[in-house]
Amino acid sequence: MLKLQTQLEGREASYGIVSDCIQDLGYHMGGNWDYDHGCFDHILCQEDGETIYVRLPFIVVDGQLDHPFATIRFGTPYVIKHVVHLGLEHDGSSLMDATGFSQFQSPVDKDGNITDKNRWVHAGEKAVENLLDCLHAQGLLKTS
Repeated sequence: MLKLQTQLEGREASYGIVSDCIQDLGYHMGGNWDYDHGCFDHILCQEDGETIYVRLPFIVVDGQLDHPFATIRFGTPYVIKHVVHLGLEHDGSSLMDATGFSQFQSPVDKDGNITDKNRWVHAGEKAVENLLDCLHAQGLLKTS
């Protein structure tokens, strides 16, 4: 995991408006969310079972995440690498696993070693900068 130095940390915004804005930039809601926290993920690179993401964690400071008017506060963004198994899973749990296309396979390594760290820090910071530009243009950010 590579922590990023950005202007996003500590900023607050309305969840519904932020989620609309960031979907246009290719972000999606990370899978490990709850009503009081979550993260937005953006794929920086994906090849040969390895995916490098920029992840934007946040907490809900007012309301609940299932409500578009909930207020979220961003934490420290970071870059993370997931490595998945491309072959067959041998538990035989489904046809999708048998064909090697299951989207629900567990990563072989959730926090894989990231080589060329400067490249990915720069790419992650640029992705966050693009998001900040979008949010500023919409007048969506507050400082906590």
